[in-house]
Amino acid sequence: MNFMLNPDSPLRCILVVEDNDMDLDFCLQAFSEHAIANPVIVCRDGEEALQFMDAHASAEDRQFPLLVLLDLRLPKIDGIDVLRHARQHPVWKQVPFVILTTSRENSDIGMAYQIGVNSYIVKPVDFDSFAQVVKRIKLYWILTNEPPFAPPPSQ
Repeated sequence: MNFMLNPDSPLRCILVVEDNDMDLDFCLQAFSEHAIANPVIVCRDGEEALQFMDAHASAEDRQFPLLVLLDLRLPKIDGIDVLRHARQHPVWKQVPFVILTTSRENSDIGMAYQIGVNSYIVKPVDFDSFAQVVKRIKLYWILTNEPPFAPPPSQ
């Protein structure tokens, strides 16, 4: 089941699709350490991610994300298939996807870019390195990059 952190924020959310408890914990701690104020929605497997995307298919939706951080090695449906599904929907096609995975396999990297990933990052195994990756993601994807959608409409 997916869950949301900081739901009262006026900012667009970040969707994190991650099944590994330690990696998810690293990610959320690093978000906190680097003062990422965006709400975070977590899906724990590929099937949840597809259900989330189908349920939130409009940029007017308050839970439509600014950015997706996607693991490749997911239960039920893998990350490549999640990315493929997203890239078939006009509104999800515009959302930046960053693969954040342990795989350095050329076939995974090539397939991800062929389908339309915006960035591919191999997860560091220690927290300090992971936090530095999150800092770079924040600097580029949240603070520097011009997103395709305006802030979500207020309720």
